[in-house]
Amino acid sequence: MHISKKGIRALGIAESYSGREQSVICGVAMRKDLRIDGIGFGTVTVGGTDATDSILSLVKKLARSDINVLLLGGCLISWYNIIDPLRLYKELNLPIICVTYESSEGLMEDIGKYFPGDSDRISMYIRLGERFPVVLKTGRTIYLRSWGITDADASKICDDFTLDGKIPEPVRVARLSARAFMRYGYNLK
Repeated sequence: MHISKKGIRALGIAESYSGREQSVICGVAMRKDLRIDGIGFGTVTVGGTDATDSILSLVKKLARSDINVLLLGGCLISWYNIIDPLRLYKELNLPIICVTYESSEGLMEDIGKYFPGDSDRISMYIRLGERFPVVLKTGRTIYLRSWGITDADASKICDDFTLDGKIPEPVRVARLSARAFMRYGYNLK
């Protein structure tokens, strides 16, 4: 992948969590010039373990061979439903960048509190590894984890896809779209 190419496409994936049994995930395909050229939806079980499968299903339904990188709006969605970015990378053969926006000491204690004895969930969380901070051209700091791409290239892609603020546009639009899908009461089943 040549990250300096104008035609690079990212698929931003984000969720809308409302406290229901299912959350909506949205994937937005966006070119580097910030033109949207694809969108898809799926669902994730709140507090479940199906986030990775749901993302794989969404990406496969989009059937896009021109996507160059996946940008995830977090690795824990829908109340601790943990995404396995390494599995996404291996199965999709695409670099994965997980973007978060706040500094924190981690969520291990919370996972133990809400899911006592769930060693699989704790192991998945540990496998995510450490985040690294990136200061964007906007002056805002984000925190990244990446798979299949160097930290420098992951940082550059996030910077290139951020118009203002700190949320890369594919993730921002995916989050807005998922929220609108949820808000207007579409049946998830």
